[in-house]
Amino acid sequence: MRKILFLTFLCLAFFTEAMAQHHQIATLQYRGGGDWYSNPTALPNLVRYTNEHCGTSISTQIATVEAGSSQLFNYPFVYMTGHGNVVFSAQEAENLRKYLIAGGFLHVDDNYGLDPFFRREIAKVFPEHELIELPHSHPVYHQAFSFPDGPPKIHEHDGKPPRGFGIVYEGRLVLYYTYETDLGNGWEDQAVHGNPEEVRQKALQMGANILQYVFNRQE
Repeated sequence: MRKILFLTFLCLAFFTEAMAQHHQIATLQYRGGGDWYSNPTALPNLVRYTNEHCGTSISTQIATVEAGSSQLFNYPFVYMTGHGNVVFSAQEAENLRKYLIAGGFLHVDDNYGLDPFFRREIAKVFPEHELIELPHSHPVYHQAFSFPDGPPKIHEHDGKPPRGFGIVYEGRLVLYYTYETDLGNGWEDQAVHGNPEEVRQKALQMGANILQYVFNRQE
């Protein structure tokens, strides 16, 4: 009997460990009319690249989660993108805040036109914290791949340099915002935007750095 219980315990421990090694990430669905669903091939491509080059075990099945849903807490990494308007209700803003404070991570990637709306709404989530530009020495730029000049330029918009911002809560980076770079365009299938392979590789490498930073930090 003891032997059976011991073997059962080992099986349960192995199953729990295996499940812990296979994370799933999600795309954030928000209200306001912005196309939160843009770049549909981006995250699956990024996950495959990160698993191959960084040794992660992230599911290529990307979930979709609403900003106000309790399901948000099931995903250690959530991605937000789009071109237009964003609206967070008071409940959604509070839910996002609790998620980020509890250990979640949000990467926001401006797909062009998102910036003014995102800045307005994120102030509801963290009214006491401003977005700050991360120094190029920040660890997110120095994971498996090195980006000593900060985020790479993937897609031209207004001739502005690419920049990376963040919100730091009690010493922990909880949100990373990429602006004027459009990483998601570079993660998509090459045929979608026709990016040169060299540019696409830079986008995938920077994305892999972000995922590696988040998941390594949680170990």
